[in-house]
Amino acid sequence: MSEQVAPPPSANPEQPQPAVPVPPAAPEPKKSGAKKVLGILGAIVVIVVIAGLKFGLASFFDKDATAEAKVGDCIAELPEITGTEEEEANDAKVVECTSTDAAYNVVGRVEGQTEAQAKEGTACEQYIKEGEDGYLFYSIEPGKTGYLLCLTKKS
Repeated sequence: MSEQVAPPPSANPEQPQPAVPVPPAAPEPKKSGAKKVLGILGAIVVIVVIAGLKFGLASFFDKDATAEAKVGDCIAELPEITGTEEEEANDAKVVECTSTDAAYNVVGRVEGQTEAQAKEGTACEQYIKEGEDGYLFYSIEPGKTGYLLCLTKKS
């Protein structure tokens, strides 16, 4: 059996000691291409969210829940209105007619209405039977045209 022994330290302090090899410094890890892309996409998402909050772009993502309503659909409960009053109904939504939330039947839909035409209320006269209480629901941006839903109370 052979053993290796290190030479004894030199008694002479001026004599250089053998150098101990130092391992090379590990290179800094590089970001992979996928991590860079994810970092950039994350930054873009943050910018879009901040811009949306600052400039009101949330309405772009907040679609009209009644935009696709058609005759035969049902609408959930709307604010209680009497006479010729008007009230905002921002939470209006189409629901299954078998749902307990269903409060109104869509009996007519009229496209291309201005806000003034919708307020006249004559566009739904052909859809509301005599003796029925009729309701109008419209979604029209000021200065533009939109749709008008003719509704009756669900029985």
